[in-house]
Amino acid sequence: MRVYNTLTRTKQELKTIDEGEVKIYACGPTVYNYIHIGNARPLCVFDTLRRYLEYRGYKVKFVQNFTDIDDKIIKKAIEENSDYKTVSEKYIEEFWKDAKGLNFREATVHPKATENIDEIIHIIETLVEKGYAYPVENGDVYFSPAKFNEYGKLSHQPLEDLEAGARINIGELKKEPMDFALWKGAKPGEPYWESPWGKGRPGWHIECSAMAGRYLGKTIDIHCGGQDLIFPHHENEIAQSECCNGVPFANYWMHNGYINVDNVKMSKSLGNFFTVREVAEKFGYEPIRYLMISSQYRSPINYSIDIIEQCKAALERLYTCRDNLDFALENAGDSVPENADEIKAQLDSRREQFIKAMDDDLNTADGISAVFELVKDINVNVINSGSKELVEYAAKLFDELTNVLGLVYNRDKGSLDSEIEALIEARTKARAEKNWAEADRIRDELKAQGIVLEDTAQGVKWHRE
Repeated sequence: MRVYNTLTRTKQELKTIDEGEVKIYACGPTVYNYIHIGNARPLCVFDTLRRYLEYRGYKVKFVQNFTDIDDKIIKKAIEENSDYKTVSEKYIEEFWKDAKGLNFREATVHPKATENIDEIIHIIETLVEKGYAYPVENGDVYFSPAKFNEYGKLSHQPLEDLEAGARINIGELKKEPMDFALWKGAKPGEPYWESPWGKGRPGWHIECSAMAGRYLGKTIDIHCGGQDLIFPHHENEIAQSECCNGVPFANYWMHNGYINVDNVKMSKSLGNFFTVREVAEKFGYEPIRYLMISSQYRSPINYSIDIIEQCKAALERLYTCRDNLDFALENAGDSVPENADEIKAQLDSRREQFIKAMDDDLNTADGISAVFELVKDINVNVINSGSKELVEYAAKLFDELTNVLGLVYNRDKGSLDSEIEALIEARTKARAEKNWAEADRIRDELKAQGIVLEDTAQGVKWHRE
């Protein structure tokens, strides 16, 4: 597999530290609100990366954190007349509702910043001892990027260019505008932890260095996140981690592109800001996941009502194919067509097409195309074959590929209650007696209850609207 490495700006063959194992760290949410559709993209993209690596035989250790102490969380707690812990725990719970709706698989570890204070303090102490960081009189501790010769290597900007946009805010005691906080001295009324520099709390960047190091080691295989995190967050993670440990922090950096809304960058000030919950209430979660992986992950994607409706329609094609396979299996026999081996070879070629696409920097767009080519093959060669062997073969391959993408995960039709079952049977009887008016009346009654019937040569099929 080849992945685009932001650090080198090239596609590189994925070579892991330990053969057959991949260590991945993904930056998780700051839990002070519901996640928005921009947050959904890295969730879905890097969940798919993990699924694909496991599909290819790797053992994956996947770590995604929760930032559960932060200025935004403290501000939210004040607004809600609450405390940081209540706010963070509330929105972690809300995160999981959305994440599970998007079919995001739980990471190997979901550490919280507040559970890693000792590790954070240890890194800061080391950086101070080595001369890369310095405490000031109000209890803050700052890192000096100027002392790290490779600062800017991820964002590919020299320090002097980065310094041009930096400044020292009122109340900050740092020496240079580019210096960033590793530890923040506590202000009155703020939550705090004891440290060698007094009561305080961690800065944002140091959290991820501590959690990645604790759960994955000093050097990890892949660090991923949104494109907006390249600078300053990931740049600062590299600086503090490598100055502390003296080894590379991550060998590969993968970043997903931005999301626009109606071709305009999403912004609260523009009123085009949507949470995942808001979109899911109107369209469901799965169309959101489909949208997030429908383009190659590094390219920007556009959200609009028309596009999400197109995603729903595409998913309906997939569900129809899978339902048709179930129905065909119920009516299939033991006969095997003479050209069964040719049909299986054609189906297998779609797996090869899928793997080729995904091996090319996780090209989910072409991977989805391979799945739809498989759907065509199934419709043409399998559904009406009458062969149980072929139908089972096709269904297994369909499930194999859609599971890697995390799609078609709402297949449970639910059980029909006895009243609806009786209506379907009554309609079947009316049709057999050529009582078309009664059959149509029952069809309309079922439709009003959200049950859609389809008459086929093999019998009656149904699905919920």
